Amino acid sequence: MSITRLAALGHEEPTLLPLAQRLLTVAESGLPSMLLPGGEAFAFTMAGRQTAAGSWTLEQRGTSTRYAAITALGVRFLPEDRQRAVLGGRTAEEFTGLLIESLPGVTNLGDAALIAWAAAETGHPKLSDALARVDDLDEESRPQYTVEAAWVLSALATARDSVDVERRFSAARDRLLRARIGDSPLFPHATGPGLVPWYRAHVACFADQTYPLQALARAHASDGAGDPEALAASEACATRICELQGDGGQWWWHYDARTGGVVEGYPVYSVHQHAMAPTALFDLTDAGGSDFGPAIRKGLGWMTDAPELAGDPEPLILDELGVTWRKVYRGDPKKAVRAARGLGTRVAPGLRLKALDRMYRPLSVDRECRPYEFGWMLHAWQGGRI
Repeated sequence: MSITRLAALGHEEPTLLPLAQRLLTVAESGLPSMLLPGGEAFAFTMAGRQTAAGSWTLEQRGTSTRYAAITALGVRFLPEDRQRAVLGGRTAEEFTGLLIESLPGVTNLGDAALIAWAAAETGHPKLSDALARVDDLDEESRPQYTVEAAWVLSALATARDSVDVERRFSAARDRLLRARIGDSPLFPHATGPGLVPWYRAHVACFADQTYPLQALARAHASDGAGDPEALAASEACATRICELQGDGGQWWWHYDARTGGVVEGYPVYSVHQHAMAPTALFDLTDAGGSDFGPAIRKGLGWMTDAPELAGDPEPLILDELGVTWRKVYRGDPKKAVRAARGLGTRVAPGLRLKALDRMYRPLSVDRECRPYEFGWMLHAWQGGRI
């Protein structure tokens, strides 16, 4: 018998269940404040500023189409009345309709793919229109950023039951599988040369791992006969990032896509800990992959027990504001550590430059919060059964 992910968490590690429930409450309370006036779009970020008296204020900055689509993907798991409370009176399907209407002006492949994915998940009647826009923007002969290519595959895998997308689906699946370098289990930042400068073409981020492993797991699950090659690739990637997970549950930020090692660990992003890693690994398990529950739970625990902030009274979760602060980082000027390690590992794979860890310790907190963090959180913990 299947059980909800929250119920499974309560069974496996009861002390973490209140944390997950608390985070979900924060997500629902915080998302409405991120909705822009008019209720048709979400801010890019909410920036926190502390007053002289010690209180916090939040400021909406920018607009993000992709964050709005991710929010719809997560909010769809809520009961209808709670969907409307988050989305300015609209259901996830109705809000997705607004995003579909905006597609003629969308020029980014990733944004269009996420809207199509949301359309497929919500059963929107204009799914074919959304997929057509993805097709317009996706030149199969050109390399794409891996994250966006993964979103295309997830959208097509979800749409397979409703629309004939088999040719495009096969091309998207094969593109992701071909993107890997040699026998490395990890994915690069782009599916081919030309998008990333040569000196950092080997550097891939955490998102470059979670979205492809999720998409390939979904591809396997969408095939009635299964897709062992896609499942194996997803499983190998998941296994490797779990092997590299930090002692404190940290999901590291930059990897060497050639060797499958870590280039630079920081920043540690809250969204990786409570949302992105769980949603990808849960989807893999749902598709028939291994149980990565221990790594998910270890990562979740970092949110209230981050070793980087030991002794620091500032929390990462601010319930009264409806935010989780975005990341813990080194505070190094112009991301100097990442640049140095990227260049160093280009010529000497595995080079650590350990002196940099002593010079730039990860003690800084980035005080902002973005809608997609909560969208994926809702997707991770409210969706699926295991």
